[in-house]
Amino acid sequence: MKTAYKLHGVHRHYDWGGTKYIPSLLGIENPSQKPFAEYWMGAHLSAPATVETTEGNMSLAQWVEQEGTTILGNKVYQQFGSLPYLYKVLDVAKMLSIQVHPTKENALIGFEKEEAAGIALDAANRNYKDKNHKPEVMVALSDFWLLHGFLAPDMLASRLQSFSCFHALVPYFEGANYLGLYQHFMSLSAQDADAILKPLMEEAVASVNSGLVDKSHPHWWAYKYYNGVVPTQNIDKGIFSIYILNIVFVPKYAGIFQGAGLLHAYLEGQNIELMANSDNVLRGGLTPKHVDIKELLAHVHFAPTYPNVLMGDALNSFETNYPCPVADFGLSKIQLKAGAAYTILPSTIEMLLVVEGTVSIGTELFNRGEVALLVAGKEVELSSTAGALLFRSFAP
Repeated sequence: MKTAYKLHGVHRHYDWGGTKYIPSLLGIENPSQKPFAEYWMGAHLSAPATVETTEGNMSLAQWVEQEGTTILGNKVYQQFGSLPYLYKVLDVAKMLSIQVHPTKENALIGFEKEEAAGIALDAANRNYKDKNHKPEVMVALSDFWLLHGFLAPDMLASRLQSFSCFHALVPYFEGANYLGLYQHFMSLSAQDADAILKPLMEEAVASVNSGLVDKSHPHWWAYKYYNGVVPTQNIDKGIFSIYILNIVFVPKYAGIFQGAGLLHAYLEGQNIELMANSDNVLRGGLTPKHVDIKELLAHVHFAPTYPNVLMGDALNSFETNYPCPVADFGLSKIQLKAGAAYTILPSTIEMLLVVEGTVSIGTELFNRGEVALLVAGKEVELSSTAGALLFRSFAP
């Protein structure tokens, strides 16, 4: 068995994706300007990557099932039985939906309930695509903006007082009642929600056009979502979340972790995302997709969030780790200077995404945008003649 294999991911052409970043990273043409939103490097059954094995090209999901402990290692195989994580590159040109992910226990319950109800996996009203939880860590590949959990109590109370259209909502937040406020607003009729959101949108458009706000202000993102136009009716209730969640800036190569129950949304930028092997998403607006308010409310953690931007912990002069409080995955950055070599010993399947430069692993050469798949128990030496930057996915 070789020490390193070339892995080819799967493109996801969601309409919120950009047209340039992922094609440029992977060195492919995009003459039709198709949106390249995500690049999946994993074994999720909905879009498994392909591995160049010694027996020919094979689905990563099939290869993992076939080889078992040989490539996964005993620990991961016994604990998970399959590859426990899904590795991605994202290019967020348009804002993603407000969303939350379930715990593992609730994902199993929800999945089996929808299976029993006969809801097709690809149905528009399907909430659970699998039985797994979906904690995730992201590391920015550019300046990155996201919504990340509820504002602290005093900040949220002040936000409600700052806008006259929110004054009627103040009583619902008394005593820092996050559930009361959010449930009340999400349950409003479209007409009542519009009565709050239309004057808010009018103020947002005026503020951005006058140059009074920047990306740190919710008006900026409300404006962006509707491209500077104030809708006449049926305004997306997700606009409210922009005003009650933390707007977080993550600089290039910094990161942030997001666990179950955290209401969040990506706003703009490119990143690496690593998560448990799942595609379970419960949405709360800023999307034309299905929003199941009852199910959403059952999984949101109604408490303030104090954002912790991860700058990474240096393990040595080559590798920086981004701490993740889960057993499913880990993520680190490896920086190789020109002429340097670095040795690692994987305990399970690992993936090395080359973001800059070229890396040699044994007899194989990996260029920018290529992915090296390593297997359990096979020590590898990474070397680069001109220098390289890689991101390493693994299971602790």
